[in-house]
Amino acid sequence: MTIRVAIAGARGRMGSTAATAITEAPDMEFVGALDYKYDGWYINEGTLNEYSPGVRVYTSIAELAEVERPDVLLDLTDPEAVFPNAQKALTLGIRPVIGTSGLTLEEIDQLKMLSEQNGLSCILAPNFSIGAVLMMKFAAQAAHYLGDVEIIEMHHDRKLDAPSGTAAKTADMISKVRTPHLQGHPDEQVNAYGARGADVQGMKIHSVRLPGLLAHQQVLLGGEGELLSIRHDSFDRKSFMPGVLLAVSESMSQHQFINGLEELI
Repeated sequence: MTIRVAIAGARGRMGSTAATAITEAPDMEFVGALDYKYDGWYINEGTLNEYSPGVRVYTSIAELAEVERPDVLLDLTDPEAVFPNAQKALTLGIRPVIGTSGLTLEEIDQLKMLSEQNGLSCILAPNFSIGAVLMMKFAAQAAHYLGDVEIIEMHHDRKLDAPSGTAAKTADMISKVRTPHLQGHPDEQVNAYGARGADVQGMKIHSVRLPGLLAHQQVLLGGEGELLSIRHDSFDRKSFMPGVLLAVSESMSQHQFINGLEELI
């Protein structure tokens, strides 16, 4: 069976890379693009054109669903657009695969409820990189034995949210095996606001935003006389494509809300 995939955010760098990967996948078809403008235009070989036939752009998800009948909506936009897109997709019988971080806990709970009510999968993946997911799993395993943890996440300077979804997810996974406690000197003096980073149950998360970076994370776990460093680097958006294809494929056989690609690996 060929999986019919629509993409929200297909004009972006991540979206255009995903469009190519889906087009080249033998069991998938890129059938439509969801956008906030350019209704009726076409995406053809990565370029947007008003007249050259290709994959049509829609500004209405309802029209997209009626005309193209996608099985999956791969959403690579932003949290403000992702949430209403996913809500509408689930009511229209389309399985959302979300590659954007920044959703609130309330929004996640609502999508989980809609997913269960409609018997359709909804996959939320803060990071599609297989290597990054393995890094998170390894860090959680190590934190069972080394409970003093700091996370340094580094991204390009156009990223909106901080900390990243990957860092937040890593901290959440670690918190399940780590007893909450303060780290560092009990009388620590912070002379510049934010110098010690964000605090998650005593763990520290530091966010770096610089041009030249793409997506990088290092988890530092300290013990008496030792330091374990677990690091992952993505240098090209192509590194996310195996995870994108995995999530799209798995969405067809799942029937519930899935928070994190690690639940599929």
